[in-house]
Amino acid sequence: MKLSGFSYVRNGLEFDYPFIQSIQSVLPICDEFVIAVGDSTDGTREAIENLKSDKIKIIDTVWDMTMREGGRLFAQQANIALDNITGDWALHIQADELIHENDIQKVRKAIEENQNNPMIDGFILPYYHFYGSYDYIRNTRKIHRYEVRAFRNEKYVRSYRDSQGFRIYKNAEDYNFGKGSKGTKLKVKIIDAHIYHYNYVRPPKNMIKKAEFFASFWDKKDGTERREMKEDETYYYGIIDKLEKFTKTHPALMEEIIKNQNWKYEYDPKISNMSFIDKLLNGLTDLTGIRLFEYKNYKKV
Repeated sequence: MKLSGFSYVRNGLEFDYPFIQSIQSVLPICDEFVIAVGDSTDGTREAIENLKSDKIKIIDTVWDMTMREGGRLFAQQANIALDNITGDWALHIQADELIHENDIQKVRKAIEENQNNPMIDGFILPYYHFYGSYDYIRNTRKIHRYEVRAFRNEKYVRSYRDSQGFRIYKNAEDYNFGKGSKGTKLKVKIIDAHIYHYNYVRPPKNMIKKAEFFASFWDKKDGTERREMKEDETYYYGIIDKLEKFTKTHPALMEEIIKNQNWKYEYDPKISNMSFIDKLLNGLTDLTGIRLFEYKNYKKV
């Protein structure tokens, strides 16, 4: 069994993505790792080259900003990397995601154990979504609990919507970058190995840059302009639905980054934008573990 990791990134240093740590977290179980590196101007490509791993293959790309709408560009970049892997299983990791060193072998083991099980197309992994600092995670109905991160590289699997997950399509015309059919959901099992998602935890000034740039993928801004920030300008993390204290350990690869955190964030549960309905539904989930009306981009078997 050959396992290929794949990802994509552009200007990861500028936007404070832990993309190097992300690659390193899954490299031990991958036979190869393919990454589509967009036309970066901040040394991102050089940083990946400096890992000096024979497993890593870089695919140089140019981001077509006319494809921003709905995050289609993200899906395109994920698919470019996917099209260049040679393994019979694929493992996707995004530039702000890591898997803990204590869990990573569980992923390889689960794939190997289901290699000959035709009922399994892939696997979903649970998430820790960090917010504000490395001390808090968000676990409400506004974010996904699981997502497809490993699957067989046999059928025509494509990145779904903005590369959050993956689905099976008949062919390229059927897919048409999300404008064709909705595809077929993968039949999956759960692997008890969390994805550590560091999307909303970075220095406030860099969080502003990141938020403004990626907002252009859902609004009419072209995403190429950079404004000068004021000296005292900072990102306001305060208004959020609900957070909980993270009491477990982070991946060792994040140790240096966490130690150098240069901003403070304290969650105030009194400041919440959670609706009354969501409070009831989240309360039900807290009591029973059941999340009613949950969106699932997969079929559990």
